[in-house]
Amino acid sequence: MKLSVPGRTTAAAVVAAVTLLTTGSIAGAAPAPEAAAAAPDLPVANVKAHLTQFQSIATANGGNRAHGRAGFKASLDYVKAKLDAVGFTTTVQQFTSGGLTGYNLIADWPGGDTNQVIMAGSHLDGVTSGPGINDNGSGSAAVLETALTVARTNYQPTKHLRFAWWGAEERGLVGSNHYVSNLSSANRDRISGYLNFDMIGSPNPGYFVYDDDPTIEKTFKDYFAGIGVATEIETEGDGRSDHAPFKSAGVPVGGLFTGASRTKSAAQAAKWGGTAGQAFDRCYHSSCDTMSNINDTALDRNGDALAYAVWELSS
Repeated sequence: MKLSVPGRTTAAAVVAAVTLLTTGSIAGAAPAPEAAAAAPDLPVANVKAHLTQFQSIATANGGNRAHGRAGFKASLDYVKAKLDAVGFTTTVQQFTSGGLTGYNLIADWPGGDTNQVIMAGSHLDGVTSGPGINDNGSGSAAVLETALTVARTNYQPTKHLRFAWWGAEERGLVGSNHYVSNLSSANRDRISGYLNFDMIGSPNPGYFVYDDDPTIEKTFKDYFAGIGVATEIETEGDGRSDHAPFKSAGVPVGGLFTGASRTKSAAQAAKWGGTAGQAFDRCYHSSCDTMSNINDTALDRNGDALAYAVWELSS
């Protein structure tokens, strides 16, 4: 960026400039505050590499990654191994739903003020009818890559960072409800915000932002405004994903969504591209929710928005 300089320089400015050249600082000026770390670009190729692993896991385990099935546990083991390898403190929380054992995975990044916790999460399970790559491999992969980027950049936020992958969301938000209901009131109050990412790579995407907590909502909207992408308020999945238990417990929540079975309108197609009169995700809860059911541009934009919000809200 080229900065313009006024044609007439005051004597005071000249003195300050000379002082800066000779001493390295402006006389009488307080030290400049350390700049907050800029949010990184989240490589979409890395996010897709995690999706490929989820697809392979589903293929090797009956075609799905559903609660209580081997594909879910293998997905959790994959995510946990990645996090353990880069220094996260991981915890597996076990619960039972429908007579089947389920699991949540919680990962804490060491450091930061544990009285101010920023959480980002997604449900890791899918339905039994398919591999669940958009729903919700997309959110799970982007949250994982954000966590790995925290480690790769050795990000040291002011607030404490916690990431979560929920089990049994498709059975009624069971995993996230279990987590929230087992928090002490003190630990619940320490969560400054929970960010939810459920279906962020829909093939005929919209760009939807939750309108719950104003600060979190503005953070996401600011990011999309900065890249010239219009957003709308998310209504299709309102209360139907893992932010709901946190919201009910009084935790500020927000998140992103690219649409499920609702139909894209002509106005939305004009704004975002894609096909009017067609569902945002024609493969929602179906066997065709595979690697071919992902829009790379939507996945890239939402992944970057995720990382931006994590950095902005935790700094």
